[in-house]
Amino acid sequence: MRLAALVSGGKDSMFAVYHALKWKNEIACLITIEPESAESMLYHHPNTAHVQLQAESMHVPLIRAASTDSDEESPLRESLRKAINAYDIEGILHGGIFSDYQEGAFSWVAKDMDLDVMAPLWGTDEIDYMRSLVSTGFRAIITSVSAGGLDETWLGREITLGTVKELRRLAKGFGLNPSFEGGEAETFVLDCPLFEWPIAIRRSSTTWDGYRGTFEIQEAYLEKHAGLAKDGAARRDKKDRSS
Repeated sequence: MRLAALVSGGKDSMFAVYHALKWKNEIACLITIEPESAESMLYHHPNTAHVQLQAESMHVPLIRAASTDSDEESPLRESLRKAINAYDIEGILHGGIFSDYQEGAFSWVAKDMDLDVMAPLWGTDEIDYMRSLVSTGFRAIITSVSAGGLDETWLGREITLGTVKELRRLAKGFGLNPSFEGGEAETFVLDCPLFEWPIAIRRSSTTWDGYRGTFEIQEAYLEKHAGLAKDGAARRDKKDRSS
């Protein structure tokens, strides 16, 4: 199936792309909706501007749009119309796991536009998912936190198997979702098997108000020097063979 992948730059949407390709689907384009504020319940807010680097590293076209807090649906519909006209898509792909609100919103728009919906991560056990993410070769950092148990030391931190173990402990103590599906944190993928080149951060800043905080990537670039490009090309060849 030819799919438009709804991506935020975070781990869930990128891991959904990874699975869709393993299942012999084609990612015709990526769609990123940049919300007006962090209050959006449908889209991730921090660092969406850098999805362009991910798209370039994946060699997949990107459609970008902006939404307002009062209208999050219209930009999605317009982006999907562009994807239908330009790339002849048959369905949309998203990385939802348990969010009924997100699933309902995307399914409603897709049905109205005669598109199928694919959500490879839906219903996945959170800890198993996080472990699989790391073992598959995804390098994702935490870009925002807003839950008890997650303090400023988590901002900019890479998710590792040790991190997953700690999140499992915090989930029991604070009741947070260890995959952050409840909005406890947001992430950004710096490298994964989908990329030809990893993303490097040149400048960043951190804000913290005592309960919630953000790690903002101010400047980033693709590491295209010879050694990494060669390694990335090998990974992309492997991905192409699996798809």
